[in-house]
Amino acid sequence: MISRRDFLQVSMAASAMLGASGFGTWSRLAAQQALTQDQLLEFDTFGNVSLIHVTDIHAQMKPIYFREPSINIGVGDNKGAVPHVTGADFRRLYGIDDGSPAHYALSSGDFSALAQAYGRVGGLDRVATVINAIRAARPDALLLDGGDTWHGSYTCYHTQGQDMVNVMNALKPDAMTFHWEFTLGSDRVAEIVEGLPFAALGQNIFDAEWDEPAELFPPYEFFERGGVKIAVIGQAFPYMPIANPGWMFPEYAFGIRDENMQEMVDEVRAQGAELVVCLSHNGFDVDKKMAGIVTGIDVILSGHTHDALPEPVLVGDTIIVASGSNGKFVSRVDLDVRNGRMMGFRHKLIPIFSDVITPDKEVAAVIDAERAPYEAELQEVIGESESLLYRRGNFNGSWDDLICDALLSERDAEIALSPGVRWGPSLIPGQKITREDIWNVTSMTYPNAYRTEMTGEFLKIVLEDVADNIFNPDPYYQQGGDMVRVGGMGYRIDISKPQGERISEMTLLSTGEAIDPARNYVVAGWASVNEGTEGPPIWDVVEAHISKLGTVRLDPNTSVAVTGV
Repeated sequence: MISRRDFLQVSMAASAMLGASGFGTWSRLAAQQALTQDQLLEFDTFGNVSLIHVTDIHAQMKPIYFREPSINIGVGDNKGAVPHVTGADFRRLYGIDDGSPAHYALSSGDFSALAQAYGRVGGLDRVATVINAIRAARPDALLLDGGDTWHGSYTCYHTQGQDMVNVMNALKPDAMTFHWEFTLGSDRVAEIVEGLPFAALGQNIFDAEWDEPAELFPPYEFFERGGVKIAVIGQAFPYMPIANPGWMFPEYAFGIRDENMQEMVDEVRAQGAELVVCLSHNGFDVDKKMAGIVTGIDVILSGHTHDALPEPVLVGDTIIVASGSNGKFVSRVDLDVRNGRMMGFRHKLIPIFSDVITPDKEVAAVIDAERAPYEAELQEVIGESESLLYRRGNFNGSWDDLICDALLSERDAEIALSPGVRWGPSLIPGQKITREDIWNVTSMTYPNAYRTEMTGEFLKIVLEDVADNIFNPDPYYQQGGDMVRVGGMGYRIDISKPQGERISEMTLLSTGEAIDPARNYVVAGWASVNEGTEGPPIWDVVEAHISKLGTVRLDPNTSVAVTGV
């Protein structure tokens, strides 16, 4: 098989033009002059089939900043393997120069300085330009959306996902699969899906009562492209009723269902499929394990864990492609398919540098029309940040530190809990904090900020359960996301220990005292999966807190001690 490091070649070319030293002082104009749209889109068309993959957009229609994680720990067989390599180690692994465009796009180091030079990323009007360029070279390319699309912004919440449906329809995808979409509620999901002009796939979406495939979501769709019969099989997020409120979609059951996946692969092969593509929202490690169990899948387009990799990972004869999140990247995969076999591939992870790529006018007009009724609310300035605000990382994210501070203050709590979700753009120091920015990291359909009491023993159980979800050596017991963020309390975690033994040295930060297993503590949190949770929406809590502060300053969070890595 043929693999191309096109993304890295662009990075090294730009770095050579500018040099890698002193990057933080470069002007944005210099960075833009070094990197061109033609370079980003350059690709030697290969074979007879092209796939275009986007995933985990989380309703981000406009350009944003988005910092990749500095900590992404792998366990078991995935210890030290991509995507669990970050920072300088990641750059060394892929030969990425410090200060290069790839450094900024794929790595967390020097993020604020690099962001000031390279500018924002994403924007679905820029994504449209990239898609159109690929289609110009390969008119019958398949555009596949990996899900987490109708969720994650102010306008998406207020339109019940319709803004993203309209914008994505303008991009003309061929198929999609699902995760957070189901938190719109099963009735709303059905209403949207019934009107989609493309396939809504999920071989693992079953009728909960009858344990039969759900009729609304076919397991696969056939496409004839480049003289090749292609089967695209959908794989929705397997752990929906665990990670999200099952009462919002009681008609449906999920699961990995790799036995059924094998049946679907065999079925499409029997019907003449020459190329089998799995459009997945499993998460990368789960996809790797599934690829080692299910035979006959040529390509897995991976979503959910937001990983961005400049090269596919090969498991047996299956290539796994990871295309990042928040509209920051588009993956192009060209395949040579002959005599019913994939003979080779070329791949390029295309970063959407917003200041470099010309917006598509038609899609830009659709985006502006969707946002227009809400523009005043979106742009209202609530405060300013002197700190880098980001979310990604196994244990801490400064956005969630700020959210926890808001919960402690506004809900008069001793301890705060914030979910370890991975969606949400970043803000760089000196940037104004608008209402839109707050909603970009809090928008969901179960936002109530509860206030309750928990014993110290129960708090440990909570932390242990979440830790096992993330650090269980078996990927099939990992459900994505990161460690629950904690405010007002510190603890030690030993990754190498078994379930129930990872968490120790829990400490109430306000007093320095050890958490008493028998004592009740006042705890505030949000995003509870329990029906009927009461409390103000989290975005109101955070907005009130930032309004009082005016200027946000956050010290580095050192309350979690990590061992056993």
